[in-house]
Amino acid sequence: MNSEPKQQPKKWDGRSPYGISPGDMVPGIRAKLDRIGRGAPPRLLDLFSGCGGLTLGFVSAGCVSIGGVELDGHAAESHALNFHPLKDRSADPWHAMSKDILQLKPRSLLERLQRPPEGGVDVIVGGPPCPAFTRVGRAKLREVFQHPEAFKQDPRATLYVQYLQYVQALKPLALVMENVPDILNWGGHNLGDEICESLKAMGYRCAYTLLNAASYGVPQMRERFFLVAVHKETGSDPSFPVPTRMVDFPPGYSSSRNVALKNVLAKSSGNKSWYVPPPAVPADAPPAVTVAEAIADLPPLTDHLHNKDRRGARYLDGHVPHTTSPHSAYARLMREWPGFKSDGFLRDHVTRCLTQRDYRIFKDMEPGEDYPKAHVRATRLFAQEVEMRRRTGSRLAEGSLEYEKLKATYVPPYDPGKFPNKWRKMSANEPARTLMAHLGKDTYSHIHYDSEQQRVISVREAARLQSFPDGFRFAGTMNPAFRQIGNSVPPLLAWYIADELLRRLDITPKALPNLQEESRRRPTKTRVA
Repeated sequence: MNSEPKQQPKKWDGRSPYGISPGDMVPGIRAKLDRIGRGAPPRLLDLFSGCGGLTLGFVSAGCVSIGGVELDGHAAESHALNFHPLKDRSADPWHAMSKDILQLKPRSLLERLQRPPEGGVDVIVGGPPCPAFTRVGRAKLREVFQHPEAFKQDPRATLYVQYLQYVQALKPLALVMENVPDILNWGGHNLGDEICESLKAMGYRCAYTLLNAASYGVPQMRERFFLVAVHKETGSDPSFPVPTRMVDFPPGYSSSRNVALKNVLAKSSGNKSWYVPPPAVPADAPPAVTVAEAIADLPPLTDHLHNKDRRGARYLDGHVPHTTSPHSAYARLMREWPGFKSDGFLRDHVTRCLTQRDYRIFKDMEPGEDYPKAHVRATRLFAQEVEMRRRTGSRLAEGSLEYEKLKATYVPPYDPGKFPNKWRKMSANEPARTLMAHLGKDTYSHIHYDSEQQRVISVREAARLQSFPDGFRFAGTMNPAFRQIGNSVPPLLAWYIADELLRRLDITPKALPNLQEESRRRPTKTRVA
């Protein structure tokens, strides 16, 4: 495992820099509508912002970021680097500091973000941390606490309450919340409906659904819960964007969705639920964006094959030039995203240096194969090596120390029955499977489809698969960058959600280049008085 240098990102101590109480300085809904009606861009606050996937989508659609709240120091630095860069050494570095939402009160935050603070917040977005909502997270917590419902004791499972407190205090026109689908079946509770019930009491009209990023042109099959709410004084109702891609999902996706929707689907018709089915895919929608469309134009990497078993931190300060022109509309978007255009060089096209054992297996695997099949291939390669040595006179005895040492250089030690998803070789002609936060620990779940390169994906390839443009920068070294990417909302999906929401607020969104024209030709809604 790569060792990372211990960096100490700055943390804000939670104290107001002004020494005064902010007081009741939040403008009302009507005042915000009037300001936006005069052409001012909506002010965006991102809670649990990570490096800024949601922020990027909303800023690209026309919002202006006033800041983010993020506990992870590297992610906070990334958010500041891309949306609030320092203009000189004397500038305030507060945006790049780690912030604990449990210690940071909403109005103190607003006072710190805006000078003067009276402007308020128009849109709040964010995804409260989800480990306790996921099936993997629950199992790990049960193991730690030795209790079947230990996941309910995880304080991260209630951080959505802080999100709601921010909504109540800052009174945005609209909000978006993102999470894993299992938030709808958490300990037998449908938290989606419970959150909507709270928002309704605050004056918001709500709806939630499950959206898959691949249906919106992201080259990754990533299913997530999205909740959209708009204040009733806007005269609008929440809605979700129409998919732009026809995706042939694997059979397991529908069953996983049904498990997450168990409580929703079990409700009788007389019980209120804010769930709405995702919009239907147009019959003439083109097929999904593939892995090859996303990353085939990036320079091949083979240096790891010549630096055997090298360990240590991998830095993102390289200067790898693009060697080919964009080969697809998606690749062109990644290079030309407004405000985040590539300067012709990749600074984070780095990958892990693993073992010759792994490279050998990667080359032998077929696209789509997982760890059990990789283990079979490794065992066969080992048997071939043993046979070759015996034919040349070696007395290699099964079970001997020499035999076991040789086996370790060919066959991974993980039980194929316990780790079916630990490895996976990507298929060039379909979207990738979901990028997870554990990319920060290993990337065997996304082995490059090109057998000649014999490697896992690079930081920049992971960013491309998550729809981060090439001009987007990540703070820290390789492992923190992978973690930030795996934790993010795909910016392209975020743009589609922002596009739909801004139209609902009677705001003409900004377009992205190289996207389908029909998403920009929808009529703008007339606001109800």
